[in-house]
Amino acid sequence: MKLHLYNIALAASMGLVIQAMPSQAQQQAQWKPAASSLKTQWAALVTPKNALPDYPRPQLVRKNWQSLNGLWSYGVNHYSSLLAPGIMDGQILVPFPYESALSGVGKPSPVNEKVWYRRTFNVPKGWMNQKVMLHFGAVNYEATVILNSRTIGTHKGGYDSFDFDVSEQLREGDNEIVVAVRNPIKVDVEDAQVVGKQRINPGGIFYTGATGIWQSVWLEPVPVENIKSLKITPDIDSSQVRLTVRSSGNSPVTIAVTAEKKKVATVTGTANSEIVIPIPNARLWSPDTPFLYDLKVTLGKGKTADNVDSYFAMRKISLGKDDQGRTSILFNNKPLFQVGALDQGYWPDGIYTAPTDAALKFDIETAKTLGWNMLRKHAKVEPARWYYWTDKLGMLVWQDMPQMFGGREGALSDVAKAQFNTEWRHIIEQNYNSPSIVVWTTFNEGMGQHDTPQVVDFTRQLDPTRLVNNASGWVDKNVGDMHDTHDYPGPGSKDPEANRAAVNGEFGGITMSVPGHRWQNNADVMGYGATIKSGWLATKRYQDLLKKAYDLNKTKGTSAVVYTQITDVEQEINGLLTYDRAVMKPDVKVIAAANKGQFLPLPPNPNPELVPTSSEDGINWQYTTDKPADDWFSTAFNDGAWKTGQAPFGHDAGGVRTQWATSDIWIRRNFTLPTQIPAKLNLLVMHDEDAEIYVNGVLAASVTGYTGDYKAVPLSEAARATLKAGQNTFAVHVHQTTGGQSIDVGLVKAD
Repeated sequence: MKLHLYNIALAASMGLVIQAMPSQAQQQAQWKPAASSLKTQWAALVTPKNALPDYPRPQLVRKNWQSLNGLWSYGVNHYSSLLAPGIMDGQILVPFPYESALSGVGKPSPVNEKVWYRRTFNVPKGWMNQKVMLHFGAVNYEATVILNSRTIGTHKGGYDSFDFDVSEQLREGDNEIVVAVRNPIKVDVEDAQVVGKQRINPGGIFYTGATGIWQSVWLEPVPVENIKSLKITPDIDSSQVRLTVRSSGNSPVTIAVTAEKKKVATVTGTANSEIVIPIPNARLWSPDTPFLYDLKVTLGKGKTADNVDSYFAMRKISLGKDDQGRTSILFNNKPLFQVGALDQGYWPDGIYTAPTDAALKFDIETAKTLGWNMLRKHAKVEPARWYYWTDKLGMLVWQDMPQMFGGREGALSDVAKAQFNTEWRHIIEQNYNSPSIVVWTTFNEGMGQHDTPQVVDFTRQLDPTRLVNNASGWVDKNVGDMHDTHDYPGPGSKDPEANRAAVNGEFGGITMSVPGHRWQNNADVMGYGATIKSGWLATKRYQDLLKKAYDLNKTKGTSAVVYTQITDVEQEINGLLTYDRAVMKPDVKVIAAANKGQFLPLPPNPNPELVPTSSEDGINWQYTTDKPADDWFSTAFNDGAWKTGQAPFGHDAGGVRTQWATSDIWIRRNFTLPTQIPAKLNLLVMHDEDAEIYVNGVLAASVTGYTGDYKAVPLSEAARATLKAGQNTFAVHVHQTTGGQSIDVGLVKAD
């Protein structure tokens, strides 16, 4: 349905008048999610009446507030337009991104357009004589906010919150708010934006855009002199916490600290000055014991006082030496091996926005269940409630600055660099109080990396209490508190340095496909190594990776490892959970133990390969790239003069063990079968490109094109008839024309 609106003002005015406005009940009845190939269990719980209804800012809570989440009207026009569309396109459910199914729109990113949001609201009569703040959790990327035909402000940046004093613009009865948003997703240019993993054309390690309002919008009344923010710094060595109440004035402040509703301390001070609060016999926060102190802060006195609730934790992150004198990351003054997962915070139904608060909490609870003690929040910054749950449940967080992607050779303009710093400042300041955040990561794999020493210094100035990772992977600049290595499958790391710890910021990436739970079931996948379909094999591979991780910690003193990743994300299927959070791929008990350094015996493989491929362990074949004699595939052929190498053979493909870069390769191997041979068998083949496969001198299958992973191919009846207990022979010829190339073959019982 379309709403007809008249444009009545230009630029600064931009007011809108409704011609025919349906009732709220009618709008809610008409709204429905957009079509989506994949949704989570929480999507069915989302309605216009309950769109993320929880208070959005758990560390600065006021009792009186009003959510503006729910149905808004929306329309799009050219990005240069100063006027809203004359005809709006329909309803959009805030705060879900334009591209998401849960927004009700679900269309491609409108990079050359401006998205206009509009709704009306009333405020309680008691608010009219108070200051009223309008808050946005995050809007991606450039936003202009208009209230009752007057522009009240603009904001640039997709990952930080912002607010406006709207007291003078509010009126009794209906108020009309309009938000104009553009998200150009500017990458590979000198004036790039901070964009994270968003792309116009998703693929590989890049995903769908998240345009527009993607975090909660709300109003709250505050006194004229009010608490703008808190800065909370715990100091476990001195058993105290330092707190600054930021305000427009210097009124008196009263602070009450409680622990499980029991009084710990009450102190007084002045706004904008640091107040020291003693915390005797402090209970320390850790992933195993995430104890939080409650905090009540009052600014001023009497009826004009401002009251907020908050919380904090006593914990410390630092560098020091382990028992062998190696530089190590210390937590609460002791070495703690941080074993974590990459967490990109994408959802198939909400893109950047979790469907519900329970969904947001679920990922963190799952990480705890899987035995991880840390999450690396990668290329995204979450809503404040996500950090509330990591604080409350006990999960260490390494927080990335989302990436920019510059122009030629990564060049960025001075304006882009300044905007990067502005957004990074806001992200750090807004999340400073979260005890779970222990590391700030400034750059990832060289993406948009610039002026690294200066950016690290800038980060330290903003927050000297946490560690700084100058570059996660690839482009270390010998600054910051750690040298971070990416190694797939790995893990691997450098040695600790005199003043820097050694960590592994990414490893693993076990690629497992679960049909029916993929973003696009028939699309190419992104992963590391061959794609598997066995949960048992995923479990074994993960356990083997963690054995290496704990060996790194023991022999090298590596302080942390980060597995890629907790969930699948769109075409990238290397999560331990599917993208819809419906299927846990490996054995949870074995994984949880491995993450804690305990390696349980595995149950028997329920679907063993009759003749294994080299997907797990490399298996020797004889091979040649020179055309052999015509009987090269016969059982009697002597391949003793051929070279020996482990499969997979190939080039520019995942999992290759023996390089092959010519147009043709011929490979042979013997294999042994038991007395009982299944009646129906499939070849398990990874090929790029065309392959002829012989068994005991008989053509077993011909395949064309490429797979990129292992596929089941029916074994011909003629070839099946030749199989016998004892020794048998594979002989394979592959012809390659362009691009990557690979070959490996095994034999498996058919379903």
